[in-house]
Amino acid sequence: QLQLVESGGGLAQPGGSLRLSCSVSGLIFYSANVGWFRQAPGKEREGVSCISSHGGSTNYVDSVKGRFTISRDDNKRTVYLQMNNLKPEDTAVYYCALAAGGRLTLRSEDYHYWGQGTQVTVSS
Repeated sequence: QLQLVESGGGLAQPGGSLRLSCSVSGLIFYSANVGWFRQAPGKEREGVSCISSHGGSTNYVDSVKGRFTISRDDNKRTVYLQMNNLKPEDTAVYYCALAAGGRLTLRSEDYHYWGQGTQVTVSS
């Protein structure tokens, strides 16, 4: 059964860095787009970044451009989200999600499989 497992969350100070990892168990990974989403308390879930199969294309929400970098290692079936210059407003539960084909988007409804999430807290 397909599983997505996030790791790497935690507490960081403003201006600090964290790297999130999303490990995917199924072979579908190789042909799938993968996205990172986040949901802060009392707010709707938003798309943060996404990467196409084989890593040829990426996309970011405006609020993280220049600070976050998404990448994938197909040998490890893992997608990473490097988060630099973190801000308190980045505090949220971060989820990775997998889309079995289709256009590369940041719309949650386009993603079919989801991880359980990892908490990121940015605070001094």
